[in-house]
Amino acid sequence: MTTATNIPAEAEGAESEAPDRSLFGWYREAPRKTRRVFWTVFGGWVMDAADAQVFQYLIPLLIMSLGITLTEAGSIASASYFAAAIGGWLGGWLCDRYGRARILIVTILWFSVFSFLSGFAQNYEQMLVIRVLHGIGFGAEWAVGAVLLGEMINPRHRGKALGAVQSGAPIGSGIAALMAGPVAASFDPDIGWRIAFWAGLAPALLIFFIRKGSDDSQIFKDTHAKLKAENRSVGLGAIFNRKVVWITLLASMLSLGVQGAAYSVANYLTSFMTVERGLTQTVAGLLVLVNSAGGFFGCIANSYISDVMGRRTVFRLFGFGFLIMASIYLFGPWGGNLWFLVPIGMIYGFFQFGMYASFGPYFTELFPTEIRGSGQAFAYNSGRAGAALFILAVPITAQFMPLSAAMATMGIVGIACALIPTLILPETVGRALSPGQEPVTDRSDA
Repeated sequence: MTTATNIPAEAEGAESEAPDRSLFGWYREAPRKTRRVFWTVFGGWVMDAADAQVFQYLIPLLIMSLGITLTEAGSIASASYFAAAIGGWLGGWLCDRYGRARILIVTILWFSVFSFLSGFAQNYEQMLVIRVLHGIGFGAEWAVGAVLLGEMINPRHRGKALGAVQSGAPIGSGIAALMAGPVAASFDPDIGWRIAFWAGLAPALLIFFIRKGSDDSQIFKDTHAKLKAENRSVGLGAIFNRKVVWITLLASMLSLGVQGAAYSVANYLTSFMTVERGLTQTVAGLLVLVNSAGGFFGCIANSYISDVMGRRTVFRLFGFGFLIMASIYLFGPWGGNLWFLVPIGMIYGFFQFGMYASFGPYFTELFPTEIRGSGQAFAYNSGRAGAALFILAVPITAQFMPLSAAMATMGIVGIACALIPTLILPETVGRALSPGQEPVTDRSDA
């Protein structure tokens, strides 16, 4: 196992002489600047997730108000995901070149503004263009924030810190469900969905907690100075050079598998609940909220297990847990009995959202500092864009089998795709980060 043997003694990540081993000791050990960055990134991820998923939840209202078809609504969602892949790669490269904190400000402003503008769309074409532009900033924000915090936190606590940040995703999903449900329903149908989008401007307030260059990690500053002294720059395609291309491809495959599996089930849960369980749309939506609550605890649990047992092991544990609980949720003889669906749904959500929690620390440790932003952003967002193919495959497969079976089938394919990289990529838990370090090459522990 690759472990940290020489943790850089920088103030933002250095251990105290008597480390606090309590549940949230990692947070109390962190310097004030690191805590501020943590809350900024956490808030960004909450609203990032809310802003991305509110569109999915608003589709019925958009179809009615804008006169678009379900296919057109789906094409807007897919186009936004593909734009996120491009925006994430570009944003990651820019944060490697110009600084993590500076580009984080830009990405938060970008997706906030275009979320706000989504509320003014009058037809399919306008919504498509606005959501594609929104996707560019949405894709970049996750990776830039993860890189910034991952470089600042003590390596011993990297999994816990980034896992805690990832727990903002299920919170964001819950906010999106509330905005698209009770909030939007409180207004005229033609204005309710617009208000839900206009609320997406709120994340812009987070930029007042980031101080541009002064909030960049010392590791980035040293690496940037080293590149400048050598009169050298890193190109957009550096993540595909001979030394790191295998890391880029395998990390992308891991991301594709996890997100493809999760989307295959999660995106059709409300349809499954109404069609096969006989529940109303309102009750189905409330069950999605229950799943999100379970996901919060899943992210926290993953983050602690990851720092103890390793990144690869936790992906395997949560991947198998997801398959088991998704099967019980989809095929159990519960009918529409909420006494069973609520607790089982919470445990299912624990694994579905929890699978994501180790992306941040693992990708931070896999890529060298000078290409960490572009590598991490490309791997995560290419997986997210590719996962759109899993979403499309479910209704196609459902032509030959029940919807629940189609969802489970694509979920199995996704987890199988995710497990392969965990057998090849190295273990990196606790890896110290330093300027100019080489990519991880030791795969003997795979």
